[in-house]
Amino acid sequence: MDAYESVQKGGLKLKGITSQAKKKKKKDKDKKKLEEVATTNNETVIVSRASKTKAEIAFEKAKREKDKAIILERASKTHKERIMDFNQQLDNLTEHFDIPKVSWTK
Repeated sequence: MDAYESVQKGGLKLKGITSQAKKKKKKDKDKKKLEEVATTNNETVIVSRASKTKAEIAFEKAKREKDKAIILERASKTHKERIMDFNQQLDNLTEHFDIPKVSWTK
């Protein structure tokens, strides 16, 4: 261990360059205090100090409904049905989109 005692630990120090320590961003420790989770009608609603406008509430409601519809649509088909639909879509494409064979030898 005597061979390693002279090793300098820490960051590299260069002459003429003053290092400015970066300030670490403080994580919001009071985040739990700011947000309270309230459950109403089996839905989770996040309530913060700043109340949401009617438009924001309507937007979130519409987004939840749209997400539910998308999930139900995706869950309605099996993997095999999705593959068959994808292959049908590829068959309907024109040959313009096919990748041409490129060969330098022949």
